Amino acid sequence: MTYPWGTARRYHAYSDYFRNRFGGRVQKVTVHGGFTCPNRDGTCGTGGCTFCNNKAFTPSYVDPAVPVADQIRQGMAFHNKRYRNAHQFLAYFQAFTNTHAPLDRLRELYSQALEVPGVIGLVVGTRPDSVDGAILDYLAELAERCYLVLEFGLESLHDHTLRRINRGHDMAASRWAVAESARRGIRTGGHLMVGLPGESRKDVMDSVRELAQWPLHSVKFHQLQVIRGTAMEREYVEKRSDFLEFSLEEYLDLMVEIVEALPPSLVVERIAGEVSPALALQPGWGLRYDVVQKKFEALLEARDSWQGKQFKPKDA
Repeated sequence: MTYPWGTARRYHAYSDYFRNRFGGRVQKVTVHGGFTCPNRDGTCGTGGCTFCNNKAFTPSYVDPAVPVADQIRQGMAFHNKRYRNAHQFLAYFQAFTNTHAPLDRLRELYSQALEVPGVIGLVVGTRPDSVDGAILDYLAELAERCYLVLEFGLESLHDHTLRRINRGHDMAASRWAVAESARRGIRTGGHLMVGLPGESRKDVMDSVRELAQWPLHSVKFHQLQVIRGTAMEREYVEKRSDFLEFSLEEYLDLMVEIVEALPPSLVVERIAGEVSPALALQPGWGLRYDVVQKKFEALLEARDSWQGKQFKPKDA
């Protein structure tokens, strides 16, 4: 059986999307542009998000002291050793908030990235409160010249959770940013965390069902992993009962429900996250992402489930 996204896989997977669009593998190369965040530098707060430790997901080859083009070349060399069929690359501005700078600085950094041979586009990770009309207009122009995804860290669509994790913005800001980006024709991604303190399974599904109605191009899901050295580590030690902690089986069961609630058009980039065991406070599942993904796909098949099975548009 072929599903609406054109493959026999039971969800609209990121790798399949790129293979269909570009005819082969497209690899992200992480770039550190030297940014900070508005809830770190006093723009809207200090201390950063309570869960955040950028070391948990920043590759070893990334160094903000190195020019962007050199970072990309080093990353391309790293990935060419690992994936010999990687010939097309996206510069992924990932660390911190990558639109939190004057527009001229953004133009300079993004242009440097796009000048590297082999780079076909950008993925720009940012926050909903760190874009405005001028930035979005520029990104819309850029999206006409290259492949571009503007990826928003949404994390939760519940204001009580956003306040608790010191996010510095509310759900209304997320809705505005996604809508305004999509209105300009920008491919827009979203990121949700599953298991944030104080949230129930129902809260997670309420966020998912709301998100399913937004004009997003892609989405990532990560299970919460409490990282050593963060403010959340202290909260976890003091009040662990407030945290939804999942066995692998429980998490995959929830992911099936989540994917069933998503529209078929939405590209699912990830269903889970990975951090170094040395950084995570919890023991974790002890499995690589590709193993988790295979178990998830096996569960979809065992339940005869697929992305969009329970999706209901608001106007239906």
